[in-house]
Amino acid sequence: MEWTDTALVLHVGRFREADLWVRLLALEQGLVTAFAFGGSRSRRRFTGCLDVFNVIRARVTASRDGQFLNMQESTLLEGPERLRRDWRRQGMAANCVRFMEALGVPPDASPFSFSLLRELLGLLENEERPPELAPLFFRFRLAAEQGYAPDLRGCFRCGKPLDSFERAYVLVGEGLACCPDCRPRGGMSLALGQESLDVLRKVQEYSPSRWAALEPSPDSRREAGRLIDAFVRYHLGLEWVNGRFRRNS
Repeated sequence: MEWTDTALVLHVGRFREADLWVRLLALEQGLVTAFAFGGSRSRRRFTGCLDVFNVIRARVTASRDGQFLNMQESTLLEGPERLRRDWRRQGMAANCVRFMEALGVPPDASPFSFSLLRELLGLLENEERPPELAPLFFRFRLAAEQGYAPDLRGCFRCGKPLDSFERAYVLVGEGLACCPDCRPRGGMSLALGQESLDVLRKVQEYSPSRWAALEPSPDSRREAGRLIDAFVRYHLGLEWVNGRFRRNS
């Protein structure tokens, strides 16, 4: 088996003096790990491509027994500069990568996941002031694409637009949004003001390149962040602990 695909380099490690393993998010193939034999020395086959956050064009073959993948050659398409120099931007990018790996990328979601992460890295590379909530926005958008985010347009019970109320509520366990009049007693519900609702709707709608224009107030940042964290913990079973996402027991 052989394939050629455009891919983002997520991780690179050495397992022998000149050989590397490379974790990729490929446009069509999804999350894969391949070995690049001679990857730390061969300028002809890899031409300095194998650095984290690069976008490459890779040719990959399967081993004879089908147990692992070999990267035969690659070509550099894009490579960040500011992202490599700024530890804060690197931290946000790494957080997004780890979330995507923890959540997983279903085969039919590979093109969207690749495009979303590529656009997110572009935001971190190009914006003078990347939004502090970019990693949380990324989680919410990726979860929404896989069907886990609530519909924030109208009340699930009465159907009234949530824009008609000063505040709306999200029932975390049910994954539903409602107006104050239809809010049930008991259960876990989180309040969202109109600014928070607007920001979260735009995160679901806009590409990451437009997220920098979203500048919510401190209160709205807290509301949005609290909702996203609660949703990710409850519905995806993921929690950020000691520098990585772990499954809830």
